[in-house]
Amino acid sequence: MNNVIKAVAGGFVGACVVTLVHETVRRFVPDAPRMDVLGMRSISKLMKKGGAQPPQDDDKLHTWALVGDIISNSLYYSMAGSGKSALWRGSILGAAAGAGAVLLPGPMGLGEKPSNRTPKTQAMAIGYYLLGGMVAAAVGYALSGDEEEGQG
Repeated sequence: MNNVIKAVAGGFVGACVVTLVHETVRRFVPDAPRMDVLGMRSISKLMKKGGAQPPQDDDKLHTWALVGDIISNSLYYSMAGSGKSALWRGSILGAAAGAGAVLLPGPMGLGEKPSNRTPKTQAMAIGYYLLGGMVAAAVGYALSGDEEEGQG
């Protein structure tokens, strides 16, 4: 299997895990980060700046945000690649994404509460993205094993 395909597969799995964990935890934990809200605000803001009308239906806007999150996070996490060094790259990418999730929304005009409400909210946001990076790396690493087994 091609290394790019392995990396994209890992990125996609990592992104799906982040989204699944986020969407599950936010329903049960009051202090959970609301990255979906940041996504919805981002879409609305970008569409308005582009002269388009964002969806008025919150469910539709939420769906758009989740799809956007999976696509963008898949591309981001695919940079973890495959092979042994994927584990380091995945952890660094995940930690950086988590830090960005906590530090960037305010300066970007998206609000701070969705990812900064409490220290617990901040820790969960960082943890989610770190988990995504590690999962992406683990998948990339696992897929790279098929080449190593075929050699020798």
